[in-house]
Amino acid sequence: MLDLRPHIRPRDGVWWSQAGAEATPLVDALLDQVADIGPVRAFCGLSFNRRLREVPAELTLTSYGAMGELRKARGLQVVPAHYSVLPRLFAERILPGDVGLVQVAPPGPDGVCSLGIGVDYAADAVRHSRVLIGEINHRMPATVGTPGIPLERFAATVETDRPVPEAPDRAPDAVDGAIAARVAELVEDGDTVQMGVGALPTAIMDGLAGHRDLGFHSGMLTDGVLRLVEKGVLTGRRKEIDEGLLVTGTAIGSAELYARLGELPVVFRPASYTHDPGVLARLRRLVAINSAIEVDLSGQVGSEVAGGRYLGGIGGQADFSGAAVRTGARSVIALRSTAGGASTVVPVLSGPVSTARADVDVVVTEHGTAWLRGCPPADRGARLVAVAAPEHREDLERSLREGT
Repeated sequence: MLDLRPHIRPRDGVWWSQAGAEATPLVDALLDQVADIGPVRAFCGLSFNRRLREVPAELTLTSYGAMGELRKARGLQVVPAHYSVLPRLFAERILPGDVGLVQVAPPGPDGVCSLGIGVDYAADAVRHSRVLIGEINHRMPATVGTPGIPLERFAATVETDRPVPEAPDRAPDAVDGAIAARVAELVEDGDTVQMGVGALPTAIMDGLAGHRDLGFHSGMLTDGVLRLVEKGVLTGRRKEIDEGLLVTGTAIGSAELYARLGELPVVFRPASYTHDPGVLARLRRLVAINSAIEVDLSGQVGSEVAGGRYLGGIGGQADFSGAAVRTGARSVIALRSTAGGASTVVPVLSGPVSTARADVDVVVTEHGTAWLRGCPPADRGARLVAVAAPEHREDLERSLREGT
């Protein structure tokens, strides 16, 4: 195990890459040694590491949301921030950034290591870190689009030969398919799509198989993208910028996806590019397709909290939804009409507003499509009730009448 004590000081801020790019051996070493190091602040995004459910008292864990195993992490501190703001928070030393733990591909002939499938916020954080410690994983694919890290930049490294973690997820079901069919009707040939990760986004991607010349610009790239490229759907020929290219910050998917990234016309760019408002404003046919935990009867979206627990985060939803409404084609919120038997269309959100009602054009469930663009408050509730689960509509209509 690598001794981190020469490199991490008490009260340092430590960050590490997320999802499949998480430098798990280095994170585990930190968890084992932090009691000897002293108090440390840490930041990470989506994590598959179960050890983060219970962290030592000396480690204060921060994230932009509760994703993956962080949903069960005790004492997690969530920073409510748009994903586009993360680079600035690292630059201003607000987020922990003294030491970076990164998983990289082996160095090329030039001695430079690619950040592989995890460019996103990592590429921005690297620039502001005093110390970098690298896990050089011989199975991490090298990617293009962002400068890598020279080997001499690392204060210490460990070499591994482990599979890049795949994204755990359930397969889409009939409800997901019904929603996907409705969303597909909202996407036109030549549009540029943005989408997240999960069973519903997977179904939506598969539902776009009949379209032509779609573009892709998103924070995350999944197996659904690979399938659409194979079908000749994602050509990017009509994109206003990055013509012919798939633009993303991270890949989250299967071993096959990681192995075949080299076959795709994909560039991995940092969050300071993928989520930048100025960049997104140039995508005039951007269709932002995002999920939610709840939508209230005015069209406000909650994607962070349910039942008093953090289950998600703002992430890039507001960045892309806002851009799609202002300068793109349309902003779509797609969600199942129920979760655990409860309605996801609610009179009042149970948590904070993640995306403002003005940044939502359409809400889609398996029961219908509610058009909200240009819709006054007096009509919004009725349109949203119409796409709610039938067994919950009477209660929602009562809430509308009583103003509760």
